[in-house]
Amino acid sequence: MVSILKGERRRLARLIESGRCQATEAPKYASELKRIAEEVADTQLADKQSRFFKALADETRLRILKLLEVREMCVCEVMVALDLTQPTASHHLGLLESSGFVKGKKEGKWVFYKIANPDLSKKMHQLNLL
Repeated sequence: MVSILKGERRRLARLIESGRCQATEAPKYASELKRIAEEVADTQLADKQSRFFKALADETRLRILKLLEVREMCVCEVMVALDLTQPTASHHLGLLESSGFVKGKKEGKWVFYKIANPDLSKKMHQLNLL
């Protein structure tokens, strides 16, 4: 708790030093900044957005998305097309599924994947993201 308070004091001192507020107004100003952050930089939304962009930040996952734009594929087809092991393909597909890019449909022991939101895919093409 003491180190947290020291860190808070250092941040307030830096805020005062920057000239953005007077020393007497620093705690009030800091509270206002925190309120703004809660309103526009929600932690849960930022986490969701982070997962979204992390899913796009991998060459293999981008290639998988391109394949699935052509047609629905099972894990073994993705494995063969991209020369991946089953655990690697499943891992990447799982990340894409958890971030909402693809959805899987289980048929017996096989899972078939397709683009979850074709409109999103089209918009990403318009932005040259895919």
